Amino acid sequence: MKGVSVGLIIGVSVGVVIGAFLAIATLFCVKYRRKHSQIGTSSSRRGAMIPIRTNGADSCTILSDSTMGPESPKTSDVNVRSCWIEGPKKKSVVSMSGIPKYPYKELQKATYNFTTMIGHGAFGPVYKARMGTGETVAVKVLATNSKQGEKEFQSEVSLLGRLHHRNLVNLVGYCAEKGQHMLVYVYMSNGSLASHLYSDKHGPLSWDLRIYIALDVAKGLEYLHDGAVPPVVHRDIKSSNILLDRSMRARVADFGLSREEMVNPHASNVRGTFGYLDPEYISSRAFTKKSDVYSFGVLLFELVAGKNPQQGLMELVDLAAMNTEGKVGWEEIVDSRLDGRFDTEQLNDVAALAYKCVNRLSKKRPAMRDIVQALCGAINVKQRKNTLARGLSNTDDEVVIEMPSHQTETNTAITELKRQESQNSTSSHRRQDSQTSINELRRQESVDSSGDLPEV
Repeated sequence: MKGVSVGLIIGVSVGVVIGAFLAIATLFCVKYRRKHSQIGTSSSRRGAMIPIRTNGADSCTILSDSTMGPESPKTSDVNVRSCWIEGPKKKSVVSMSGIPKYPYKELQKATYNFTTMIGHGAFGPVYKARMGTGETVAVKVLATNSKQGEKEFQSEVSLLGRLHHRNLVNLVGYCAEKGQHMLVYVYMSNGSLASHLYSDKHGPLSWDLRIYIALDVAKGLEYLHDGAVPPVVHRDIKSSNILLDRSMRARVADFGLSREEMVNPHASNVRGTFGYLDPEYISSRAFTKKSDVYSFGVLLFELVAGKNPQQGLMELVDLAAMNTEGKVGWEEIVDSRLDGRFDTEQLNDVAALAYKCVNRLSKKRPAMRDIVQALCGAINVKQRKNTLARGLSNTDDEVVIEMPSHQTETNTAITELKRQESQNSTSSHRRQDSQTSINELRRQESVDSSGDLPEV
């Protein structure tokens, strides 16, 4: 009996221990699943509730074709939550962006194993990708040996997810797998502005199109400066970073240099492209919105002259402005490929605006919102001139034919009959009929005129 009692006690004890272990394990599993379910729900809600900025001049809530249509990339809350595995900080950046994630294998297939390169910049190579849905996108791959590119990638994913404007090259996805970091952008079928200004593959841009491109760029920058929260300074405005869509609408691209200055406004190294850089920035290392304005002024002159800073553009500008104070006389630097097909008043207005933008003192440069208004004004003035010219032409025609109605009808009939008489002079029968008709019409005119006299 004693042996049985000891065995029973041991059995009961083991059962209690096992039961307690199972209960604890069950409770842990329930809490774990509940916690992750809440995280997934909150992540999806944050992704769905991210606002798109609509403030700023001509800002737009309409996304690009790639983000709106039925061929848009698939979004997945699971992918968004699990794409970062290198730490909770990076994971939170992506989950708050709400940007769709592309699988690495899908991008690899869409770029034919990354053989369709269409460009290469400081960030890394850019590939054209044909997705399985039929959608065409541009895939920018972070250079694996670029530490700066790694920082740019982290900041671009976290900030570009909520920057959407019709004059920006919108980010539509990303990939972070197999040690590769990639950004997926809207594909711009007409390439860069630089290719249209300097490549023989394209004909010269018309003057009107150049002005509209300048306005598009100005609207994009105005949105970054005044519509984005926090404000964004681009830092590398140049013709090769202005891309054109299939309708030749301009969009600002390449924000790889935009983010670091928001964290460290006094970075020791000079970033950007020489020739477009603000002189104050070079000396002070402080890059501001007015530094973007300076670069935009150089871009405006580039559109006017068809030359870039490496071709002596700013030297030409200084010579042209020497005797005119930068207000008129800019015809001497205009692109010769335009063959004089431009409005002189509009040219001087645009060039004078560009000259204000490149003032060596940043405080004397206009803000982007003022530049947008000035360009809109220059375009509207020309449109009013064209409308007025058409109106005057129509008015002149009306003055020539303005006369009493019965006289108008009579003279018109006489003119037409005389023309017929001249064309058919070989036919005496028609000549007699015409003369008879003319005499009858003249008689009728005489009767009508006498009918206007007062009775005696």
